[in-house]
Amino acid sequence: MFAPYLDRWSLIADGEPILTHSSRLLPVLWQDRPAMLKVATDNDERYGALLMQWWDGDGAAHVYAHEGDAVLLERATGKRSLLAMAMNGEDDEASRILCRTAARLHAPRPKPLPDPIPLTRWFRELEPTADKVGGTFADCSTVANALLSNPREVTILHGDIHHGNILDFETRGWLAIDPKRLHGERGFDFANIFANEELPTITHPARFRRQLAIVSMEARLEPKRLLQWIAAYSGLSAAWFFGDANTPQVETALTVARLALSELAA
Repeated sequence: MFAPYLDRWSLIADGEPILTHSSRLLPVLWQDRPAMLKVATDNDERYGALLMQWWDGDGAAHVYAHEGDAVLLERATGKRSLLAMAMNGEDDEASRILCRTAARLHAPRPKPLPDPIPLTRWFRELEPTADKVGGTFADCSTVANALLSNPREVTILHGDIHHGNILDFETRGWLAIDPKRLHGERGFDFANIFANEELPTITHPARFRRQLAIVSMEARLEPKRLLQWIAAYSGLSAAWFFGDANTPQVETALTVARLALSELAA
């Protein structure tokens, strides 16, 4: 899988391959620079490479080369981790960094991005699950439909802003990887800050309320609107996990959704 691109782009392998559910990655050196060779195995990853090119290194990793399923990316070499920060007393600062990076990505660009995916299409799995299961799924679906029918501040979205997708690029700062190439209200991109299953504290009510205040202020979002997006996104995330029969993650996502719904009802 990697061999044709190693030869074509004059790359030197610089680590062991990394296999994920949607791509194959290999750390490499390109013109003496650390880079990451990524070969997509699904459409989301292929579309994401187009968005990375469009951002042109502003808020996201640079794209050095792109052809078909393969993309050659600037590699993060910094030692800091937002997830480690969030788990070791710097949760608030990690959330601020996520918000600031998202704001850079949302800034207007002069050239159009071809064929972005509308949020309405992204949410299409929530309503069938809500109709089938009801309960919190139905409440989240109602909130999502209201948001999607009356969007505000529409822009290009990353689609998967969380602690593992904003990396330390040392002198270049914190930059994004692995976008989904969505188009919709910018508030959507801040909801996933509250839904990273790798962070054990996301279901703690006190943490939820503290981060709500921090993110709404840093992102310049009305707390109510942010809560609505958290409920909508968490319901969608739970629907995806439900489709995969991943019961523990379904319950985690629904717990976050209930926190948001409870705050909305207060």
